Amino acid sequence: MPCRPVFARAARGVMGALLLLTTACSLLGLEEPAPAPPAPAPGAKLVLQPASFADLPGWQADKVTEALPALLRSCDKLLRQTTGVAGKPQDWNAPCSALKNLPPGNETMARAALERWFQPWRATDNGNADGLFTGYYEADLRGSRTRHGRYTVPLYRRPADLVMVDLGDFRDSLKGQRIAGRVTDGKLKPYEDRRRIDAGSLAGKGLELVWLDDAVDAFFLHIQGSGRVVLEEGGEMRVAYDGQNGWPYVAIGRQMAADGKLDRDGITMQSIRAWLVANPGQAQATMQGNPSYVFFKPLEGDGPLGAQGVALTPGRSLAVDHSHIPYGLPVWLDVTDPEDGDKRLSRLMVAQDTGGAIQGPVRGDVFWGHGPQAENRAGLMKSRGGYWLLLPRTVTPPGAAAGQTSAPGGPAS
Repeated sequence: MPCRPVFARAARGVMGALLLLTTACSLLGLEEPAPAPPAPAPGAKLVLQPASFADLPGWQADKVTEALPALLRSCDKLLRQTTGVAGKPQDWNAPCSALKNLPPGNETMARAALERWFQPWRATDNGNADGLFTGYYEADLRGSRTRHGRYTVPLYRRPADLVMVDLGDFRDSLKGQRIAGRVTDGKLKPYEDRRRIDAGSLAGKGLELVWLDDAVDAFFLHIQGSGRVVLEEGGEMRVAYDGQNGWPYVAIGRQMAADGKLDRDGITMQSIRAWLVANPGQAQATMQGNPSYVFFKPLEGDGPLGAQGVALTPGRSLAVDHSHIPYGLPVWLDVTDPEDGDKRLSRLMVAQDTGGAIQGPVRGDVFWGHGPQAENRAGLMKSRGGYWLLLPRTVTPPGAAAGQTSAPGGPAS
């Protein structure tokens, strides 16, 4: 998916599967509890400012019913476990029940229910409400179950000797920090990086899940974290993140700009891909500038899955920095439109994924879905803007602006 790696089931950064400069990577948590939040970036602090629905740009224009299926999937998780500013599971009982019992497609009743049960809070980083928002998608690839002809690029399953460690299990001061590696002589040592794996360090071990026909496509799949492989034998295989080698994610676009390969102001997913395709002799070494390597597994049923362990909804699922924003929260997003900078993209989203490149209290990655249009939107998206968290009115969140101990007002009558 959009792209950074995480270690509990999925990944982009050390937590998801990342998109180039800035995309989100999806973890693949199934039904196990959500992973502990990563450590916040130094100096970053989520400060929430009470707001009203009248403050939300475009609130009356969005088709909020399109986001309700995503929110109800997250409700199932929130009713069992919440963290941080999300409050307690019991805070979600009445709001989730009310949304579940709405008649399908009734915008007026859906909007009224959201206004009754939720309070908007403007998310800021120490008072700064402006942030960067990018996009990711589910990639399309071509492959075969066997190596032959042009199908020479492997997607690897997670190796049995890859050990992922949540350091918070050992020391409270290390909560949110994760490492991965291999145990050698009783000690945890770094796993092979992308360069060594490309050179064949895992070849012949029976880890090949499928063989692709293009190394650049494979690289971007590592960034996105999930994809659909159209098989030469017929049918397709959906693949999803299942682990990461523990090396930090490096955005190759920045290095390409520093090396003079790309114009810094014109870096997009499309421009990076175009350069790699046009320069095959340098492409592999350039991609190896990102030592992070992602492992995959077949995905059955709905998907792709985000870090919360629920299927993502195109245009409505948002990857966030989980060290600040809990999974499952409804979020009102207002940013510049990726395809028309003179317009605004204002809509109801749900925080359901994460990624290593998604860092900070005001930072997000929009999941655009599958297909050429989704890929184009994701590649173009480098939007400025911000968001409001919609919290149950019974929640008084930590991190509220100084002097505010509760949200103004109560449920609408």
